Amino acid sequence: MFDSVLVANRGEIAVRVFRTLRRLGIRSVAVHTDADASARHVREADEALRIPSYLDIEAVIAAARSAGAAAVHPGYGFLAENTAFARACGEAGLVFIGPPAEAIDAMGDKIRAKQTVAAAGVPVVPGRDEAGLSDAELKAAALEVGLPVLLKPSAGGGGKGMRLVREAAELPEAIASARREALGSFGDDTLLAERFVENPRHIEIQVFADAHGGAVHLGERECSLQRRHQKIIEEAPSPLLDAAARARMGAAAVAAAQAVGYVGAGTVEYIVSADRPDEFFFMEMNTRLQVEHPVTELVTGLDLVELQLQVASGEPLPFTQDDVRLDGHSVEARVYAEDPARGFLPTGGRVLTLTEPETARVDSGLDTGTEVGGSYDPMLAKVIVHGADRAEALRRLDRALASYTLLGVPTNVAFLRALLRHPAVVSGDLDTGLVERALDELVAGTSVPPEVFAAAALERMLALESGDDPWDVPDGWRPGAHAWTPWIITPSGGEPVEVRVQGRAASARVAINGDPPVAASLTRPFTLTYGGRTTSFEAARDGHTLWLGRGGHAWALSEHVRAEGGAAAAAAGDSVLRSPMPGTVLAVKASEGDSVAEGQPLVVVEAMKMEHTVTAPLAGVVAKLPVRAGAQVALDAVLAVIEEPR
Repeated sequence: MFDSVLVANRGEIAVRVFRTLRRLGIRSVAVHTDADASARHVREADEALRIPSYLDIEAVIAAARSAGAAAVHPGYGFLAENTAFARACGEAGLVFIGPPAEAIDAMGDKIRAKQTVAAAGVPVVPGRDEAGLSDAELKAAALEVGLPVLLKPSAGGGGKGMRLVREAAELPEAIASARREALGSFGDDTLLAERFVENPRHIEIQVFADAHGGAVHLGERECSLQRRHQKIIEEAPSPLLDAAARARMGAAAVAAAQAVGYVGAGTVEYIVSADRPDEFFFMEMNTRLQVEHPVTELVTGLDLVELQLQVASGEPLPFTQDDVRLDGHSVEARVYAEDPARGFLPTGGRVLTLTEPETARVDSGLDTGTEVGGSYDPMLAKVIVHGADRAEALRRLDRALASYTLLGVPTNVAFLRALLRHPAVVSGDLDTGLVERALDELVAGTSVPPEVFAAAALERMLALESGDDPWDVPDGWRPGAHAWTPWIITPSGGEPVEVRVQGRAASARVAINGDPPVAASLTRPFTLTYGGRTTSFEAARDGHTLWLGRGGHAWALSEHVRAEGGAAAAAAGDSVLRSPMPGTVLAVKASEGDSVAEGQPLVVVEAMKMEHTVTAPLAGVVAKLPVRAGAQVALDAVLAVIEEPR
């Protein structure tokens, strides 16, 4: 076994690998960029070294040699499936804790991978996967395969660059867009076309192989709950499969791994039609540890990182296929810095308050004070539970998410709770399109309830009250009664709401948007009584914004500033376009003074390798265009102002 291991990664996966290294008594070495100098993974390592980028192979190798590390664990993402990095480790005398470079190379190219596993007898999705197809040839291939068709990058994964096309007229733009995103994400714009399986379920098999010919599978994970081809909730085992189907898919996965001389942890991903569960097709093999590996750990009782270390150090697998048992059910939810109500666009900010559930395993790289920006993947943490059966596991995950509070960065936690309660999820009737179909229903419950507005207004009252003198009540005391104090509260991404308060925070009446007054009171720590119901919140203030959290929900509420005078009136018919996410301006497609049509693209913003095109909501003239290509913009920053013709 190794005495020192460098983890060439950051965030929650680095922290998770360190946990196993500590338990085994192995010295841990971290690397970090300037932006991550104070990150949690840096503090939890025995030693940490600065590098200019997590993608800088030479710098990572130099850091490992400088620290005296014997091996390098790549985590996932960044250099985890980079053939050049695996080879560079070997050339530097370092053990790469992953498969041989040749196996990464074979499975990293989706075209070659499909051909390899098909030759080994593994079923593959019908399609066209010749290398070097031109746009015209790719369009013809897509029509030959038959619509709907899925365009996929040959290199890389994680859903980036994938496009589902249902109409022939959509193909040219879909091909161009997929190539652009694939090139930006993986440095390779090669695409393949394959049949889109209707009502598809995403089921993957965890495999492990050693250098002595031993190879096993550890059962499956169901990963059908996705948005934008990115997983949200994963579970093990799948509610779809029986023991016989599991054995068939597992044997095929092992055959796929053995076909490329695989060693280490890998995942063979299948697509299975919910309508025909006996059929399964190979999609790809991920030649690394998966994000969702904890659910396999909880149902098998195995530490997959420890197994990786054992196999990489030359030891044989300590068990055979007959020894693998699945116990109970495990479910994992990914906490993302994103806004489901705004199309899952990335968010950002500084973590003001963080409370993690004590009833679940939480893999996280977060701490209070962590800055979440647009440079890396938006996944922040994973919440994982185990139950005797699926129903118990789902209940436990819902309760764990209810006690998860992160203030300062908008997340998807409330959305996750709504998804877990959806009837199709409860019954196990899953497919990869479920989230998209049910999105409006799932985000409907994310509107701000009235008691949250009341709490925000009373918090302002409480802050301004300085004692028992009635004259200290802001804007409000006169002989015989307190007058009404108006507050304008604006939730993030929402419309201003008028909240009128009469009395002091400890005993008041509150009227919201002209509704009848409700008796209310607020005391510290943040406990609100509203309409006879008492509720406690977690609270944090960041300048003019108050953050409140409860039951997995988090609300950012700001004091609204009203526009005054003629300027506001003159702008009544104008439209202000704001950035839907913090990121970088990739392109500006208009100039001030240009006449634009409704729906015309104006600005392209990119964050976390996701592009979003902001279009004109009305026909008019570009009055203001304060951004330029390459500029960094914050969430809700003004990108353009369109004036209607007068």
